[in-house]
Amino acid sequence: KAAFTNAGLGATWCAQGKEAAEKWGKWLGIEVTWFDGGLSIDTQRKGVEDMAAREWDFVAIQAFGIDTLVDPVSRMIEKGIPVIQMDTTISKDDIGITTFLEPDNIFMGEVVSETLFKEIGGSGNVIMTQGALGHTGAQKRAQGFKQAVAKYPNITVLAEDSGDWDVNKVASLWEDYLVKYPDIKAGYFHNDDMALAAAKVIENAGRQGEIVLGGIDAMPEAIRAVSEGTLLTSVRNPSSRIHWGALLIGAMAA
Repeated sequence: KAAFTNAGLGATWCAQGKEAAEKWGKWLGIEVTWFDGGLSIDTQRKGVEDMAAREWDFVAIQAFGIDTLVDPVSRMIEKGIPVIQMDTTISKDDIGITTFLEPDNIFMGEVVSETLFKEIGGSGNVIMTQGALGHTGAQKRAQGFKQAVAKYPNITVLAEDSGDWDVNKVASLWEDYLVKYPDIKAGYFHNDDMALAAAKVIENAGRQGEIVLGGIDAMPEAIRAVSEGTLLTSVRNPSSRIHWGALLIGAMAA
């Protein structure tokens, strides 16, 4: 029996991870119980408190924010339950996590940003829309963006606001940007869901074609959007591989 939680099933990356874990769990005889993070620190914390009160052979966790789940996770580790960390850091300190599966977030942020900058000729106004600021994956994706910006002195960053992985918040941010900034050349987003939300706002404003957009995750809808020209680029953050790996390593550890 295994318990899983990730940032929130409202994000397509998280939903795909759940599907993969449950499918492999069925094949391998592992009963997977899911605790939806709800794209909320408070919601996920309540779920993990519930998780910690029960018995599991192992658990796998993608924290919505660093140091938000340390107490309940530590209690599970003290009981001898292996804890697999996925995609983002649970604690700044070593609390006994079994292993950590993550993509190269800095690389992903830098390669998407550079692709955008090259497309606009290395010059112009750009906006970064971040994920949750307490999410270490988002922090590294921002680091990758800043490494790319440092190579292009003629790039001007207009805004770096957090969209919190929330498509409604991103839509509101970009509605404001389109009013405030008449000249935007590119938008870099910490995931595809946010990039696609902004693309809809840009289309509704009649400004498609003016702003090139790039995201992270290379989810099916984003791949279609790249093929159709709505997005310039995305990079694969392998949700299925990370969740599958957590299931397999957790079972081996148990």
